[in-house]
Amino acid sequence: MFKHIKLPHIDLIGYCQFITFRTNDSLDSYLQKIYNSTLPNPKKQFILDNHLDNSNKGAYLYDNKIDIFKKVIFEKNGNLYQLISYAIMPNHIHILLEQKSSLTKIMKYIKGKSAIELNKALGKKGKFWASDYYDRVIRNVNHLNVVYEYILDNPTKANLDDRDERVFTDTKTLNLFRS
Repeated sequence: MFKHIKLPHIDLIGYCQFITFRTNDSLDSYLQKIYNSTLPNPKKQFILDNHLDNSNKGAYLYDNKIDIFKKVIFEKNGNLYQLISYAIMPNHIHILLEQKSSLTKIMKYIKGKSAIELNKALGKKGKFWASDYYDRVIRNVNHLNVVYEYILDNPTKANLDDRDERVFTDTKTLNLFRS
């Protein structure tokens, strides 16, 4: 029998990170089963994202909630991190950024501040985001391009009509890392 070992986050200032996290209420028994499986992390993340794209569980990020998340993430852009792109899905977030601070500090800010603001807007209390998050250091230009296209295509793949409200890209920063 294999034991699930949680790998440490690779925390490299100056490097690009692909980060995904989900609302706490989006976690269901199927997601828990996949998360606890012995599948390789990239395969696991692919299955989790596909499930979330077709699930309404924990889907709070619509209309002004999208704007609330945008406001929070742009507050520390250029300070803790440099945003390259993101996709705000109804129940999860994909971010591509350059680290300017520790990954722990970045995630504590993004998830903590947005949870307070989103709970307030929704009239909710308690845990907004699931405790974990998936992160992957970008290894080369090809990897950067694959992740970037994945983020941009995610709202379209999920048939979301408000794609333009959900996606951000900073082509200037992206091109710096492509060269």
